[in-house]
Amino acid sequence: MDYHPESRHRYHLDRAPLVGFGAFGRFDLLGTEEKGMTEDKEILIEHYRQMREDLLCAIHGLSDELMIEPSIDSWSVKDHLAHLALWDDIRASEVARISAGHGSAWRMTGEQDAAFNTLGYSLRRDLSLDQVRWEFATSRQRLIDAIAAATPRGLDPALYGEAGLRSGHEAMHAGWIRRWRGERGI
Repeated sequence: MDYHPESRHRYHLDRAPLVGFGAFGRFDLLGTEEKGMTEDKEILIEHYRQMREDLLCAIHGLSDELMIEPSIDSWSVKDHLAHLALWDDIRASEVARISAGHGSAWRMTGEQDAAFNTLGYSLRRDLSLDQVRWEFATSRQRLIDAIAAATPRGLDPALYGEAGLRSGHEAMHAGWIRRWRGERGI
């Protein structure tokens, strides 16, 4: 199986699950797109730092052998980290793109999202654990740097596509890893 069977990515939790958000932005009760409500940079950066700390706690103490074992619904912990790094890179590019006054390049249907995740998994599954660790660390730093440099426009979550500005994506993966560890007693 190439794509994670728990493909909640179809509903992509990268966008904050707030009432009033549609697939492509925030809408009022009449269906008119709202713009202008921006995220606070420092709060957003802290959100990403806390999520990373939570995920690092979820993988703490795992041996390299366990990190590469494909036993979390056919993915390894390494595969989860590679997947998260891919989405951090996309999100960082979106912050820079939208801050520069351009539109989102990542508006996808559920089918496109699933196909992209399958492709990303396929392209990254053979990376070494060392490279995935590097990708995981550097992609998050690129995201933090992009947020720190964002314009007010770049902090408007209504302007984002599938790689939403505020994401719960990493927490979802940390939960799957914790569940796996609990089931295995590790």
